[in-house]
Amino acid sequence: QVQVKESGGDLVHPGESLKLSCTVSRLPFSKVVMAWFRQAPGKEREGVSCINWSGGSTSYADPVKGRFTISRDNAKNTLYLQMNSLKPEDTAMYYCAAARGSGYCSASWSRPRAFGYWGQGTQVTVSS
Repeated sequence: QVQVKESGGDLVHPGESLKLSCTVSRLPFSKVVMAWFRQAPGKEREGVSCINWSGGSTSYADPVKGRFTISRDNAKNTLYLQMNSLKPEDTAMYYCAAARGSGYCSASWSRPRAFGYWGQGTQVTVSS
């Protein structure tokens, strides 16, 4: 059974940084596309960032461009999300997701249905 597990969520102040991690097991990690999503209370789950199998191609949602950086270490089966200059509107449950297939971020990567494997989420709260 595939296991996806996020970690690193915390309560931080506006302007601070945080790094999330996601480990994946029982899946050929180096061949799958990975992404981060987030869901705030009362809102739909939205795509944050996507990274292709090698890490050579990434995509970001407009609200996080220039502040967040997605990366992966295929030797460690681990995905990361470095979040800088955090804002209160970044407060959400953050989810890691994986998808088999081409290994590249599709045009519809930001839609949850594009990914078949999900973690339980890690909470990020940005508040003064």
